[in-house]
Amino acid sequence: MKKLCIFCGSSTNVAQNHLDLGKEVGHLLAEKNIGLVYGAGSTGVMGSLADSVLEKGGKVWGVIPDFMIPWEVCHQNLTDLKITKTMHERKQIMYDYSDGFVALPGGLGTMEELCEILTWRQIGTHEKHVWILNPNGFYDGLMDHFKKLHHERFVSDEHLELIQERNDMNEIVSEFLNGEII
Repeated sequence: MKKLCIFCGSSTNVAQNHLDLGKEVGHLLAEKNIGLVYGAGSTGVMGSLADSVLEKGGKVWGVIPDFMIPWEVCHQNLTDLKITKTMHERKQIMYDYSDGFVALPGGLGTMEELCEILTWRQIGTHEKHVWILNPNGFYDGLMDHFKKLHHERFVSDEHLELIQERNDMNEIVSEFLNGEII
């Protein structure tokens, strides 16, 4: 089974459309027999995503540092749960378990995870898929900033192309299952 690691927010204080997106993405993953690897939270977009994969009979691997369990209200009904000591260990396990990465709406943690996995790709640590799902322009500001980094020559043409922005999760799933990669 191929697995996608999805970075997304755990905040419960977000607009309903973000929670709905998590649910839609989760259903699509389960329908396409794609496993979910994520941060093991049961709230926010994270919870909506995991619940919807499980609801459709899909598989979910959660990875969370022990000190974050109270913050993200650790999901108790996952296919597999790994509890780590550090964030670095968490991210390494998520990377090892995954065949590709997608950022859904989220906050600082999502940004940090996305930028780190893009950096790993840039320096040749991996060649796995990395996408940003940009529903309703959520990531327009970030995408503009990546373009500014390119314009100011902090990011090369080649590395800017690693940042794969899509507006539709169906497109990401198709590319992922077909092995298309930049």
